[in-house]
Amino acid sequence: MSESVITVESLNKVYRLYDKPFDRMKEALGMKVNSTEHFALKDVSFDVKKGETIGIIGTNGSGKSTCLKIITGVLNPTSGNVTVNGRISALLELGAGFNPEYSGLENVYLNGTMIGFSREEIDEKLDAILEFADIGEYIHQPVKSYSSGMFVRLAFAVAINIEPEILIVDEALSVGDVFFQAKCYKKFEEFKENGKTILLVSHDLGSISKYCDRVVLLNNGEKLDEGSSKEMVDLFKKVLVKQEGIQAYDSPKGINDVDDIRMDEADSWKKPFSLNPDVLEYGNKMAEIIDFTIIDSDGLAANTIEKFTDFTIKMKIKFHQDLADAIYAFTIKDLKGTEISGTNSLFEKVEVRARKKGTILEVSFTQNMAIQGGEYLLSLGCTGYPQGEFDVYHRLYDICNITVVSSKDTVGYFDMNSKVKIDIVD
Repeated sequence: MSESVITVESLNKVYRLYDKPFDRMKEALGMKVNSTEHFALKDVSFDVKKGETIGIIGTNGSGKSTCLKIITGVLNPTSGNVTVNGRISALLELGAGFNPEYSGLENVYLNGTMIGFSREEIDEKLDAILEFADIGEYIHQPVKSYSSGMFVRLAFAVAINIEPEILIVDEALSVGDVFFQAKCYKKFEEFKENGKTILLVSHDLGSISKYCDRVVLLNNGEKLDEGSSKEMVDLFKKVLVKQEGIQAYDSPKGINDVDDIRMDEADSWKKPFSLNPDVLEYGNKMAEIIDFTIIDSDGLAANTIEKFTDFTIKMKIKFHQDLADAIYAFTIKDLKGTEISGTNSLFEKVEVRARKKGTILEVSFTQNMAIQGGEYLLSLGCTGYPQGEFDVYHRLYDICNITVVSSKDTVGYFDMNSKVKIDIVD
């Protein structure tokens, strides 16, 4: 069995919360004040084996970054133990370990010295660091003048080129451009091949699934579980919807069904994901989209969908007037606004019937997710031809995001799921 290079045992980090900022000083002077304890981490234990890539996931405030800061020595634990066997290079939140008044070049030497390298050793690595960062003459400018993208380029270049035995990364790559991210993940692959250990915190579940051998799931400062990427991503979605142990939603009867139903308007479907506060909404609302949700392959309400699994987009439509017809639609776009996929009840040749005022319909679109891993935007619509001319009843553009989790991506927007066969003929 591989040796453990990081061992976390019964880790606790407690902060005292005060009603007023001045109360902290009063308590330091021995005066009695009201305060409460907040556990940023509570009895967290796990270990990391040599050569593993371990992911830590969880909601905001779950203790992920606090855990990494304690492992790297930035914070001290309230109680518990952390043992590290190996030289760590850490890329934590933007700005950590850099002096904003120093130039980029001066910060390279500052960081290298803090890790334990001599100036001569840093000199040997300088060309590789500058080549990877690729920020040109800005290397001689104060770091405080850098954009977030330039900063993370330099920080990551330093972190990976000082030959660490353990690399720790906390969300920092999310601010880099797509090409730099690709270069960083290629470096991750090289690290894995060379037997280096990586500890990664990220909200990008696609990267967690693709690169991590094992995942630790934190929630409200406690470790819920650890296991394979797929198991922990599935459990994380249940945490988001707060449905652990609750029976999942039954799948729709068929593809693109439209059924008359009667239901209480206040019965809102679960949406354990953020809605766009700047959603573009318009239409005459002769028919109105009064609710919607997204259902994953496990029957859970979620906007995180694994590639090559079935998922359902559901809309609830209320008719405010008698209408002879209506067309129901959804569209998925990338973040640049390019329409990637979508359909409507007309394209799918679903029967269009007259509806009476007050009727509420449930419209379900079920399909397999073949789009590449990444972030997308969902739009919903209800249109028709009330007087023989096209009219928009109700549209909700970019109502929420859809995150596609993928352990394998190909070229372009869609994955054809090709089967590769290689035969020796000579």
